[in-house]
Amino acid sequence: MTGYIYILTNPSFEEYVKIGYADDVNQRLKQLNRSECIPFAFRIYATYEVDSRLSDIKIHSIIDKLNPNLRSIDTFEGKERKREFYAMSPEDAYSILEAIAEINGRKDKLKKYNLTESEQNEENIANEVKEENMERLTPFNFNMVNIKPNEIIVFTNVTSPNNGTECKVVDDKHVEYNGKIWSLSALAKVLSNSKWSVAGPRYFKYKGEWLNDIRKRLEGINHE
Repeated sequence: MTGYIYILTNPSFEEYVKIGYADDVNQRLKQLNRSECIPFAFRIYATYEVDSRLSDIKIHSIIDKLNPNLRSIDTFEGKERKREFYAMSPEDAYSILEAIAEINGRKDKLKKYNLTESEQNEENIANEVKEENMERLTPFNFNMVNIKPNEIIVFTNVTSPNNGTECKVVDDKHVEYNGKIWSLSALAKVLSNSKWSVAGPRYFKYKGEWLNDIRKRLEGINHE
């Protein structure tokens, strides 16, 4: 009987992928997404068509042998529960399926899916929440990205008529726009015409690079 090994992702916990088996992946997706316990829905990243059930167990075994620390395991009422969640990127999970498909000469049975418009919107919302949380934990300042006063940063949001608007850094936490002093978040809210508070650094670039990407890059260098 034909079935599918699937790789599912969810912006609610982007550090994990779910790898399992289903006779009907769309039906399995509906079952998972009935739950109200997660903020965002699961979506299909890739599928691999197989001729036998429980083929996912073999995949689990391969991953567990490569790195037993990747699988999500917990204890409930004294019993160990091994889940189908792995702390790995969807690209890495896909590369495992791709290697197996190539070895078996069945690469034509492998399919990667593109995000729908609604799924992409959810990704954007999840990223916004993540960035806002990062802002609350460690507020952004220009010193952490080595940007000095009088440097120019650019508001970047292709859906906004204000896309490409420039403003000047005036100190560690503020910029100047239209003769007024703004925090990044306050200015980003105005320029994006948002009704809600936004994480300012997500909307600005410096020399073509997102401020948060600069922050992550420099933090990575400092932690090495």
